[in-house]
Amino acid sequence: PPMSQVSVVGGGIIGLTSALALQDAGFDVTLLADRPGLESVSGVAGALWHPFRCAPPALVSRQAALTRAWYNQLAQEHPSAGVDILDLYELRDTEETPWWSADTPDLRPMHSGFPGGDALIAWHVKAPRAEPGLLIPWLESLLIRPIVRRKVLSFQSVPGDLVVNCTGLGARSLLHDPDLQAIFGHVVVVEPGDIDPGVSISRSWPDDSVFYSIPRRSEVVLGGCVEPCSDDRPLIPSPATRDAILLRARQAGLRPGRVIREACGLRPFRTSIRVQREGRVIHNYGHGGAGYTLCWGSALDVVRLALSHATDPGDTPALVT
Repeated sequence: PPMSQVSVVGGGIIGLTSALALQDAGFDVTLLADRPGLESVSGVAGALWHPFRCAPPALVSRQAALTRAWYNQLAQEHPSAGVDILDLYELRDTEETPWWSADTPDLRPMHSGFPGGDALIAWHVKAPRAEPGLLIPWLESLLIRPIVRRKVLSFQSVPGDLVVNCTGLGARSLLHDPDLQAIFGHVVVVEPGDIDPGVSISRSWPDDSVFYSIPRRSEVVLGGCVEPCSDDRPLIPSPATRDAILLRARQAGLRPGRVIREACGLRPFRTSIRVQREGRVIHNYGHGGAGYTLCWGSALDVVRLALSHATDPGDTPALVT
């Protein structure tokens, strides 16, 4: 493309990958964020590749597969980016295939011999896991232009031939999008104790409660909590939730070390991820609990929408599915 000037608004994992994919495609990109990178909810995430609290299935499945391939390459070629490949076991009490599995042919059911406690079945897959504290600064270092720290109150005021909206939950006040729902998350970060650093366990129950264990290089993230809430819910960890998470870990046969810290964040859930173009604005938000899982696939869709304009100014593609 010509060196179109693009402003990406939002500095979490979705904004960062969108900016880098556009930069790779030849655009002149500036990232604007009031809370860049590790200050955003992306700094709190477990950052395991695992589609969670996001929709619709066909779009999620395709974006997740593209993102997984990108992570696999990073893990191989750039160890300092903080991506490692784990054995993920998703435990279930019903036989149904995971809803996100269409583009993951190596996902396999196991009926015995899996970690994580009693369940009817476990689905196993090799899943990349990022460490936000390593990946986010590594991605930021690839940006050609420095990040502009700025709170955007309207897209009209943002310069550029194109503006990419990666504001996550912020899109509700910017666009008055009633379809966004904040979902409160709470994680407990522990010393590894006896937890296998190469194994991640995920478990959900019919009442919507969940448990997951996500090992990092020197700590383990335990969760979780999935509570729809208001956008202004204070990010204060509840001791009761912490105790429930640690109890679930023990019930799953894990023996974590001492608690290092706790963290909370609000996931930007939408009944459908919004990857859509409106005039010079390209929307890319609503990834729920799967920002790290979908980021590169979503960024490639943004590039496609940005390029489609260059060939046909009258074309305004809707959701990319």
